Amino acid sequence: MPVLQRSNSSCTDIGFTLRQSFGKEEFRPHQREIIQAALDGHDVYVQAATSFGKSLCFQLPAVIDAGITIVVSPLLSLMINQVEALQAAGIEARSLNSLTSYPERQRIQRDLETGHPMTRLLYVTPELCSSDNFRKRLQVVYEQKELARIAIDEAHCISEWGHDFRKDFKRLSWFRETFKDVPIMCLTATANPQVRTDILTTLGLVPEDTKTFLMSASRDNLHLEIRYTRDDDENRLDDFLRWIHGVYDRRKEAARSSELASAGERFDNVPGIIYTISRDECESLAASLRDAGVGARPFHAKLTTAAKEETLARWINNEPGYDVIVATTAFGMGIDKNNVRFVVHWRIPKSFEGYYQEAGRAGRDGNASYCFLYYSREDLERVLRMVRNGGSDSRDETNGDARRRSLLKLAEYCENTEECRHKLICQYFGETKTPECDYACDWHKDADGLEERARRGLASEEWVSTQAMQGTYDDYYDDGL
Repeated sequence: MPVLQRSNSSCTDIGFTLRQSFGKEEFRPHQREIIQAALDGHDVYVQAATSFGKSLCFQLPAVIDAGITIVVSPLLSLMINQVEALQAAGIEARSLNSLTSYPERQRIQRDLETGHPMTRLLYVTPELCSSDNFRKRLQVVYEQKELARIAIDEAHCISEWGHDFRKDFKRLSWFRETFKDVPIMCLTATANPQVRTDILTTLGLVPEDTKTFLMSASRDNLHLEIRYTRDDDENRLDDFLRWIHGVYDRRKEAARSSELASAGERFDNVPGIIYTISRDECESLAASLRDAGVGARPFHAKLTTAAKEETLARWINNEPGYDVIVATTAFGMGIDKNNVRFVVHWRIPKSFEGYYQEAGRAGRDGNASYCFLYYSREDLERVLRMVRNGGSDSRDETNGDARRRSLLKLAEYCENTEECRHKLICQYFGETKTPECDYACDWHKDADGLEERARRGLASEEWVSTQAMQGTYDDYYDDGL
């Protein structure tokens, strides 16, 4: 059986590689231990919140180790962004997917066929991993002892009990069946204990032999809040405008009293994301915000590629008029912008995991940021009906059940007025020790007021149940970018 000759990681200064290849001065907590476990040839399972830096855990070993690392990713935007960043750092990284040009596809295939690829990281979709042609080329690489590692990102998609299940992820069991000595690393931010067990079983990873790193889901720099509303009191826009203009006013006042204030300084450049569930609302809300003096731009699947690229680049660069992205749910994966100061959910998301991932895109620099969700029972009923009617990601019966359970758990979280939000999130993801926040949620800040706001703000369950809310899942949701 071929065995890849590994570099002697004990003699390798991984801190030097971190600085030289990735331009970072130090590791975040636990990154060094994870990377060392990978370099030592272990199977590795990583579960960590958005902003942890999971991609570095397989990218840095790929730079040090001989051979090629295959990275399986379900999101084209994620792999494209990561490949571009790696190439900019001088690292041989490529992606092979439906958007890959024919000349680039040919170059990658020839590289694999040699058995000694120059590429250090190759990003592929789970669907490609099921194809005979790709598997044959990868077997040539393996026979030449050049297959260093398999990294599976967003690994929760493997599980039928996960919120983003994709059937071709189940077929990734082929890796361990075929390449028994090639280490596998799987990474996710959103797996409860049942999903975690399913991931390990499907991939053929033995729990006792797998280096497992489970980080807390808590993000104590995020202020979590639920804002209650209903259809007959549609006040989301006015409420948000009061909040954002209040932020502008406080920033202006702080700058006036600061010696650092300058004549040309902007006070309205507060980067943020607002998530909606439909393209129409995405466009109309962005327009309403611009009319009210907020630099907001829409971002959804029907925009041209050029328009999306321009919007994204100008938002990342903090350009005037591009402070807030009003986006549908697929936006944000793999985008490296650390100073997002707020994330707002205009409607209830599709799942608890989706809410957690999207809210986690705020405050990746570790500074205080706000995450609030406008919750109405009418919205919940609409989404439940859509999921029951069937949509693009709920046609599989098991996954549809998982989606409904996750959505109902999110509704319970929203309606809970008696516990810390951070504690509730940790409990959902199976943490036995559930830390509470330091006044970084609406319950800790004002428990009595929270209960009153829920009582006054929400429509009665009886009234909601009588309303005929039509439509299918795909009429409302825009899942792709």
